[in-house]
Amino acid sequence: MDDRGMTILIDGACPLCRWEGGVLARLDRGRGRLRIVDIAAEGFDAGAYGLTQDGVMGSIHGVTAGGEVVTGMEVFRRAYGAVGWGWLWAPTGWPLLRPMFDVLYRWFARNRLRLTGRGGECAGGRCGVSRQPGAGEAGPGGAGSGGAAR
Repeated sequence: MDDRGMTILIDGACPLCRWEGGVLARLDRGRGRLRIVDIAAEGFDAGAYGLTQDGVMGSIHGVTAGGEVVTGMEVFRRAYGAVGWGWLWAPTGWPLLRPMFDVLYRWFARNRLRLTGRGGECAGGRCGVSRQPGAGEAGPGGAGSGGAAR
């Protein structure tokens, strides 16, 4: 699959997420294969991607040039693949390891705000993250369009 033109929606208010977005931007080296969009920026409109603000806060999202929405670890697999570093992330997609990496990512997503000192931002269940194995990993209109795993 060609991931050129993939848009990655990151939480720029999360230090680790912001760092990861910066790494991806540097690896892209201005080639335009990735577009990093800060969901915490004033004026960001999740609806422009057919998503909700709570959904994108609960999970990292990527939107391919063809309009496919992917979430969670699949975003990283595709993004690093697009910039020539797919080999580094390949083990996270291997059949025996994929479930473990996906679960670890969902744990991080559920705890990201608390871990970065912003625990009150998702009070009352906002930014909910699915605990279902594999939920929100890929697909338009699937878990990625609501409140899935980041």
